[in-house]
Amino acid sequence: MRSAHHITPDEHGRLVIQGLLTATLPTKIGGDHTVLARTVNFEFSRPVYSGDTIICEVTIEKFEKKENRISILSSFLCTNQNKKQVLSGSFTGVIL
Repeated sequence: MRSAHHITPDEHGRLVIQGLLTATLPTKIGGDHTVLARTVNFEFSRPVYSGDTIICEVTIEKFEKKENRISILSSFLCTNQNKKQVLSGSFTGVIL
């Protein structure tokens, strides 16, 4: 079931984008670097609207080589075109 704010434009003609669509950005970055995620934490700060430009930056906080894999702990921050935080969080995983 879709919420009304996802299908009804606001006073500027924009729709609110579903949060998990924004959350695909850090998971895409992890996937591009063959990270097998173990945990993912999201904190949604403010809405993202149709027409927004979102930048996602990932920082590797911990990098540990073990046998045939690398364990990582990463944080991420997503901001809109006005440099306002819209999403932050972290993930752990392994790189094979």
